[in-house]
Amino acid sequence: MRVTRLTRMARLLGPAEVRDLAARFDIRPTKQRGQNFVIDPNTVRRIVRESGVAEGEVVLEVGPGLGSLTLALLEAGASVTAIEVDPALATALPGTVREFAPELADRLEVVPADALRVTEIPGPPPTALVANLPYNVSVPVLLHLMALLPSLEHGLVMVQSEVADRLAAPPGSKTYGVPSAKAAWFADVRRAGAIGRNVFWPAPNVDSGLVAWTRREPPTTAVSREDVFAVVDAAFAQRRKALRGALRPLAGSAEAAIAALDEAGVDPLARGESLGIAEFVAVAEALAAVGAPR
Repeated sequence: MRVTRLTRMARLLGPAEVRDLAARFDIRPTKQRGQNFVIDPNTVRRIVRESGVAEGEVVLEVGPGLGSLTLALLEAGASVTAIEVDPALATALPGTVREFAPELADRLEVVPADALRVTEIPGPPPTALVANLPYNVSVPVLLHLMALLPSLEHGLVMVQSEVADRLAAPPGSKTYGVPSAKAAWFADVRRAGAIGRNVFWPAPNVDSGLVAWTRREPPTTAVSREDVFAVVDAAFAQRRKALRGALRPLAGSAEAAIAALDEAGVDPLARGESLGIAEFVAVAEALAAVGAPR
């Protein structure tokens, strides 16, 4: 089990510091980029504590913003690689860390890039992902980084509360869907708490939730992850349809869909929300076996 030990105390960002930095660097939070900055030191310390980040660990942070969570991660003894798409924020972050935690500044590396488009991360491979993810791209970013960086062993992300529910939902629940099934390919995922709106500036109009995950080996399969995810996407494209109808476009015909489902041991009248990732793998393999088009 990972243990977090505070080696040095950083000066974390409160409401006054966040607003002062935003004014200093002419930062105006935008909904387009999902910029809601955490203004409560207790919240970022809680996130770090719940993440299980260990001293000396390399942590990947997405969307560090003004540095609230970055400072708390550095305080915990981690090295941080921060991906920031906003050029002004990316430029400002190293100086902020030098100001608020000068002894820890050499453990920060900023990557000015769009996390959805990065193809490699400089420096030592990160083993943890801890981030306040922009709500409008949280699921695509999380899945992209899980696929890109097999070195990631665990993580904790803050996302919109409804998205947190979807990511952690088990098969058969009302909130189970594409994010739940795809995340389960990479990791065991669980809900790790709720975050109120008043810890942000500006305050969002939705609640936030924490999602923790621990990587596991992906299912053993003769088909590709893309083939399996294509089945997941098709199964939930029209949630109310039975699988025999939902998979018809992917299989090429209703007969081929039914044949593949029978081969996989899945009821053709079942719906996507009843299948776990292992069943989606079985269906993808069966579709390949019956010669369905890809």
